[in-house]
Amino acid sequence: MKLFYAPGACSLASHIALHETGLPFAIDKLNVPTKTTSGGDDYMQINPKGYVPALMLEDGSVLTEGAVILQYVADQKPDAGLAPKAGTMERYRLQEWLNFIGTEVHKSYSPLFNKAATDEMKSAARNLLAKRLGYVEAQLANKPYLMGDSYTVADIYLFVVLGWSAHVGVDLDPFPQIKSYVARIGARPAVQAAMKAEGLIK
Repeated sequence: MKLFYAPGACSLASHIALHETGLPFAIDKLNVPTKTTSGGDDYMQINPKGYVPALMLEDGSVLTEGAVILQYVADQKPDAGLAPKAGTMERYRLQEWLNFIGTEVHKSYSPLFNKAATDEMKSAARNLLAKRLGYVEAQLANKPYLMGDSYTVADIYLFVVLGWSAHVGVDLDPFPQIKSYVARIGARPAVQAAMKAEGLIK
């Protein structure tokens, strides 16, 4: 498998998940402005959507959309425990979290990265984020991970998204459960390995 990524983007979640499974894979960095890969390929020919992540499978086909890639990777190594078995209520709970993170948390950060966004748009995004993070904070009050005692791909995805906070001035101090959660996940060897590979830490 080959993962196409941009350093620190949401593709980092797929990168971490791959490290967590121990499966063999390669990575190829996307130059976002030029849409070319570090290998010199036209990324638009690989993923016409133009964004990361994209995962090229052994047969040459390409899978896109982070929440889907995360589940695919988890299912390739079930004993890693990154996702409950497909068809179970626990799996639907995982998908519930992945959908919430993708549509309500991830997308709420987007205006804060957008140079064209007005101050009013950014203020609205911060207010919405505060509400969404308040929900997450409450959910983490009595459990170490989103699904309880089990660390899953939803935790990986949320960790990556929350990691953008410092870059866009989102203060996590009002959310002590979230801060300890981020520190706990950030200390995992697979997380450290992926972040080092992307040049995010030394």
